[in-house]
Amino acid sequence: MADATFLALSVLTIGSAIAALELRSLIYASIALMVTLGGVAGFFLLLDSPFVAMFQLAVYVGSIAVLILFTVMLVRRELIFTKIEDPRRRYAGVGLMLIIMLGIGAVIINSGLNTITTEEPPVDYRDIGKELLLYYWPALILMALILASSVIGALMLARREDVKGEQRTN
Repeated sequence: MADATFLALSVLTIGSAIAALELRSLIYASIALMVTLGGVAGFFLLLDSPFVAMFQLAVYVGSIAVLILFTVMLVRRELIFTKIEDPRRRYAGVGLMLIIMLGIGAVIINSGLNTITTEEPPVDYRDIGKELLLYYWPALILMALILASSVIGALMLARREDVKGEQRTN
């Protein structure tokens, strides 16, 4: 059962990642990115790490992907992207991705990770949450302020001057 779930999550995650790269509409590409990040959270659940999975959903899917959606919707598209159509770029990108994946796979296979054993007991996710809230709360607040300031910056960039060719009178 775990193999079928892993295979389904892999297909969903990789398929939505490719869709996020290839879709022309930035809104749909952002939604595909959210699905990709949700698939990564599913991998953490398969690894029996529910705290990291929920953290993945809260931080990446809940915050960063929504921030990307707000930015895409608020900022005018023609100011951000100009797409250069060249089919050689796509093939070069796929080739580079395959080379990098093979290299990383070779490093992981030869690293000896499967022979590592430990006598330490597993850490409960409630303990990790307590540590985060007790000792790392300034970093969490700083990240929240950075996210809020980036939304405010996106709003400032999206602000339009509808007055064209007219003089303002005070």
